[in-house]
Amino acid sequence: MSDDTSESNKKLLGTSISTNSLLLGLFALVTAAVLAGTQMGTKDRIAAEERKAAQKALLQIVPLERHNNDLLVDTITIAEEHWELLGLKDGGEINIARDNAQAVAAIIPAVAPDGYSGDIRMIVGVNADGSVAGVRVLVHNETPGLGDKVDLKKSNWILSFNGKSLQNPSADKWEVHKDGGEFDQFTGATITPRAVVRQVRKTLEYFAEAKPLAIEAQPLATQDEQH
Repeated sequence: MSDDTSESNKKLLGTSISTNSLLLGLFALVTAAVLAGTQMGTKDRIAAEERKAAQKALLQIVPLERHNNDLLVDTITIAEEHWELLGLKDGGEINIARDNAQAVAAIIPAVAPDGYSGDIRMIVGVNADGSVAGVRVLVHNETPGLGDKVDLKKSNWILSFNGKSLQNPSADKWEVHKDGGEFDQFTGATITPRAVVRQVRKTLEYFAEAKPLAIEAQPLATQDEQH
């Protein structure tokens, strides 16, 4: 093979490699753009679904007929000094329910760290008079058929807190029956309800101590004004 032929083949090979590299690069850019677009669209949909789920949980505790503000954006930050009482490691925000600018309830995040299978994350709604508006367990890893009865989808046990306060029952009765208290435990499972009862009581203690409904908040548009 002559030197000219060899050099020509090398040039052709180099051109082919360059062309393929360019095509691969363009393909990678197009693929990245498509994935980025898909991710952005998916991210927006996920955010919307998360907002809807959060709003649903809040509205179960303080229904629309009791407030006319946006619970998701009317919030106050929990001071670090109260994190331990609420079982929070990284803080959190309280959602405030208002009726014509008058604060009627606070929905407070709390974590019972001593569940049978670890943390039990919940929200506790507290009315302005200090009574429980409602409690919902959001995340848990409790045993199916036993400890998972803290979930409203599994049983109505969590509704037993409605209307309770630090005075009703008295402090020593904020326990499950097995510990001399007023609240039912589950057959074959005491640790889970015990953890939830005690954390709800601590959340009421926080409300009485910190008085979150007395904290000034920026005026926000009502739901009617937002739509």
